[in-house]
Amino acid sequence: MPRKALIPYMLYKRCLKGSLPLLFIFFMGNSTRAQVMNRPEYDHTYLHFGFIIGLNTSNFFVQPISDLGSHFHDSLKSIVSNPTTDFNLGIVAEVKIGPYLKLRFVPDLAFAERNLTYSFAGADTFLASKSIQSVFLDFPLDVKLVSKRLNNFQAYVLAGGKYITDLASQSNVDQALAGPNATVRLIRNDYAYEAGAGLQFFLPYFKFAIELKLSMGIRNLLIRDNTVYTESLETLRSKVWLISFCFEG
Repeated sequence: MPRKALIPYMLYKRCLKGSLPLLFIFFMGNSTRAQVMNRPEYDHTYLHFGFIIGLNTSNFFVQPISDLGSHFHDSLKSIVSNPTTDFNLGIVAEVKIGPYLKLRFVPDLAFAERNLTYSFAGADTFLASKSIQSVFLDFPLDVKLVSKRLNNFQAYVLAGGKYITDLASQSNVDQALAGPNATVRLIRNDYAYEAGAGLQFFLPYFKFAIELKLSMGIRNLLIRDNTVYTESLETLRSKVWLISFCFEG
């Protein structure tokens, strides 16, 4: 490259090299500048309301009977629970107990479907699937521990328990009339303990949170009928993963 052409190029490199520290200082200054704190009164209000929209993945803890193979003449080999994804809708009521401690009640309506797959092997090898559809009313009560607020952000953990009733339970259906279409019946009411964590963001007009929670049932939900689909099971307990999007005023 000719010497005359090198001069502008060298000046360009020198200016760029000198401006990099200035640009760094400029962006660092902007990033550390105090943000406008949205909803500052939120920390001093003792009662909040809102609503949630959630996606749940419902499943079972399955425990077959101990002598599964011998009891059914080696034909029934395994029982597997297959989860599905559905949704929840609910309302939020949150009470402040202390600076970082809150009590939260989130009754919701949840739709769920779970499938039990039975694997048979012998003279005939085949799979049989039993679908169990439910519509739950959940009444969870959780203790929520929040972090110190960092501008418009907080993290939190929570734990508690809930009462569940299944509005679509077929506990009173006579399976003798169902014939080959007989399903696996579950009791209507259940109890569960739950734990989770979330992130919440204070926006100009409301608070938005994303939360992940695990719920594990306590009761054995199985209703025994004189069929291979229930006599092969020792216990069925519920397990639900829930991701929620919370909007609070």
